[in-house]
Amino acid sequence: MQSLYQWDFNGKQNERLPEIIESNLQEFAPDFDDKGFAIALVDNIVAKAPDIDKLIAAFAPDWPIEQITNVDRNILRIGVYELKFSEAIPSKVAINEAIELAKTFGGESSGRFVNGVLGAIYKDMVAKNETKEVDKIEHPPKNAAAAAEAAMPAPEPEKPAAPDKG
Repeated sequence: MQSLYQWDFNGKQNERLPEIIESNLQEFAPDFDDKGFAIALVDNIVAKAPDIDKLIAAFAPDWPIEQITNVDRNILRIGVYELKFSEAIPSKVAINEAIELAKTFGGESSGRFVNGVLGAIYKDMVAKNETKEVDKIEHPPKNAAAAAEAAMPAPEPEKPAAPDKG
């Protein structure tokens, strides 16, 4: 997000993007194992930025893209990319991660704004039957309690009581 923020803030200079990414990785994530993931994510978002920005504009019509704060705009770019263009990331994960970024780095209402825009895009995807294959896969529970509950056999259904004849 930091790299996209800087890229956007500095006038979208694509030739400086590798330098920006490398600098941010060294400063904020020197021990990050999968730098290729971060580089590919930023590169893919920048490559799809015109399409992503059109979607944001369509689903946030009261907010011209240039009037959305730089932080929120780039969080939305990440969220829209992961939601619409990344087959590996489940839609709900993309939305939840973007909301968490917005709550952490955005303003007071950023989380609700990001949720509203990405939620509307997701509903549109569902309505048009454009959900991703990864969304159709049942994902395992995230915590031990949910895993244990999922592993328990379902209780036997109760037999309905005989109707009262009397």
